[in-house]
Amino acid sequence: MATERITFAGHSGDLLAARLDMPEGPHLATALFAHCFTCSKDIAAARRISGRLAMMGIAVLRFDFTGLGHSGGEFANTSFTTNARDLEFAATYLAGRDMAPSLLIGHSLGGAAVLRAAGKIDSVRAVVTIGAPFDPGHVTHNFSDALEQIASDGQAEVDLGGRPFTISQEFVQDVTSERLEPAIAGLKRALLVMHAPRDSVVDISNATRIFTTAKHPKSFVTLDDADHLISRPRDAEYAAEVIAAWAGRYLHLRPPAPPPGAPEGVIRVSEADQSGFLQDVQSGPDHHMLADEPKAYGGSNRGMSPYGFLAAGLGACTSMTIRMYARRKGWPLDHVSVDVRHDKVHAQDASSGSTDKIDTFRRRIALEGDLTEDQRAKLLQIADKCPVHRTLERGATVVTELA
Repeated sequence: MATERITFAGHSGDLLAARLDMPEGPHLATALFAHCFTCSKDIAAARRISGRLAMMGIAVLRFDFTGLGHSGGEFANTSFTTNARDLEFAATYLAGRDMAPSLLIGHSLGGAAVLRAAGKIDSVRAVVTIGAPFDPGHVTHNFSDALEQIASDGQAEVDLGGRPFTISQEFVQDVTSERLEPAIAGLKRALLVMHAPRDSVVDISNATRIFTTAKHPKSFVTLDDADHLISRPRDAEYAAEVIAAWAGRYLHLRPPAPPPGAPEGVIRVSEADQSGFLQDVQSGPDHHMLADEPKAYGGSNRGMSPYGFLAAGLGACTSMTIRMYARRKGWPLDHVSVDVRHDKVHAQDASSGSTDKIDTFRRRIALEGDLTEDQRAKLLQIADKCPVHRTLERGATVVTELA
């Protein structure tokens, strides 16, 4: 993805630091991501989820709330209300670039903030919460031992995650007085609630209350054993895949036409895990897969091997070609299945006379239906006219250049 560093004015006029993660391919929609309490736009979960969504054609703006990360302003002067206002200003900035957000994503307290802000942003069609509290006042448990001092002195410096933050009495009053029920019940947007049952920071009961308060359309997806910060790459990848698949129903994504000269589009393969062999495989804006190697070969076995994809292409093309011919002839072919096995055998075993090893693909085709023997024989013959089969037999030229 291409990431653009930008700034825009927040609710107080202070400049907020942001990153706009843009798809390298077609731009189908725009999302706005709100991070967790005292976190930043660069938290691993935000970065990974934004990156995966960008691969799927959804641009993502993630920014630091006022007084956090690289943004201006004083955190001590902020509140839950001002966070929601910052989201509105971020949406206005995007609209000014003709990229009005149609999707809001909020993590933890950021999830509560997007529920509050969604009703004020007309372009939003769908909202996603990840580990969000139903009661924003839940956040005060992070500094519960300082609440008395905050009440008596008006503010106090607390340690959160190894960093000092000044929490004001105004913040405490604002966040504890906030009630999200009206905003959730009147959301009028599609809602996806994501939560981990073992979340030790925000209990799963919060997701239940958000979900039951919301009206349809609404969905709930468990994040299984993920932690609250979604710190493991596989959990962030899963969350992003679910969000993209779910949002597509509500954002009315319209894939653009394939680029000239590439009628089936472009296949982009990029590393997903530098310590192993896991690869992201993206085919245009619609199709995402994983490629990998078996554990015995140093991979994590989370996707088909490269040769597996090659064999799958041959099998799929074979089945399609047979079906197309039978349909054209009006033959009673009920079902086709193709088993493909790939081996490296000595060329002399393939009657070539060479002692080198060559690749051999063996197909086993099953045809179901009330077919005559002549029809079965003809369909077997037609299998050899599959375009992928012909490409493999003829060989191909691979032209490589540096990007």
